[in-house]
Amino acid sequence: MKRKLRFVFAIAVTVAISAGVVRGTEERQETFGDKLKKLFVRPTPTSKHRKKRKTSPARTVTPSVSPSASKTPTSSPAETPPSALTPPASPVAKKTGIRNAPISMAEIADSQSYSPEVRKVIDLSLNLTTQNLRYKYASADPANGGMDCSGFIYYVLSKCGVKDVPRDARQQYIWVRKAGNFQAVLAQRDDTFELDALTPGDLLFWASTYGVSRDPDITQTMIYLGRQMGTNQRIMIGASERLAYKGQSRSGVNIFDFKVGRARSKSNNEAGPVFVGYGRIPGFGTR
Repeated sequence: MKRKLRFVFAIAVTVAISAGVVRGTEERQETFGDKLKKLFVRPTPTSKHRKKRKTSPARTVTPSVSPSASKTPTSSPAETPPSALTPPASPVAKKTGIRNAPISMAEIADSQSYSPEVRKVIDLSLNLTTQNLRYKYASADPANGGMDCSGFIYYVLSKCGVKDVPRDARQQYIWVRKAGNFQAVLAQRDDTFELDALTPGDLLFWASTYGVSRDPDITQTMIYLGRQMGTNQRIMIGASERLAYKGQSRSGVNIFDFKVGRARSKSNNEAGPVFVGYGRIPGFGTR
C-alpha cells in the first residue's frame, strides 16, 4: 500500500514538474516574441494618447483662371486685330491741310443746264478727286498714284473722247489759242469784266511771268467748274502741288478756289504764277 502511494506521489510530482517546465518555456517564448514585436513593430497609439493639434482658420484659395477660360477674354497686342490698334486712315493730308473734300455735281450752281459734253468732263474730274491722288510730276495716269496739272487735263479730255489733246501745259495753251477760243485776262482782279465769258468746262492757264508776250511760260492749267452753291465762289479742278479751297491749303488732284489775283509765297513774299486767260475746249463748239 505504501508502495502504491509512493508511486502515485512520484508520478504526481513528475507531472507537476513537467507542467511547470512547459509553462516556464511558454512564458519565455512569449517574452522573447514580445521583445521582437517591440523592436520591429511600432504600436499604434490609441485615441487617448494622441495629442490634439491646433486647428488653423481655413484659407480661401482663389484658383487662377487663364484668359481663355474667363468670360471676357483679353488678348495681347500681338493677338489684337490691327483694326483695333490702328485708327482708320484719314483723307486729311498732314502737310497741306485738307487733302480731299469731294463735291458732287449737284453742289455746283446751275449744273443741270450744262451741256452733256461738259457734264461728262466734270463728272470724270470729280470722280478722280475721290481717289486721293497726289501731285506727281510727269504722270498722266491715276494708276501711278497721282498726276501733274497737264497730265490731269490730258487724261480727262482723252477719256471723254476729245482728240489730239497735247500732253504739255504750254502745248495745251497753244492748242486752245489756235482753235480761236482763247480769252486773255489782263486785269488781276476777281471782279474783272474779262471773266464775263468764262464758261464751265473752260481750260484755265497760268504763267510764271507776266507780260505782253504771245508765248508765255505756262506753268499751271485747270478746268473751270462754275460757282459753288451756298458760297457763290468760283471753283476749279485739277492737279496742283499747293493751292487753297475755302482758305485751307491742299494738294494733289482736288477742287480749288479760282481766283485771278496773284498769290504770294509766305516764305519769300514773292508773287506766284499769274493768270493769263481761259478758253473753250477745242471741239466743244462755240460759246
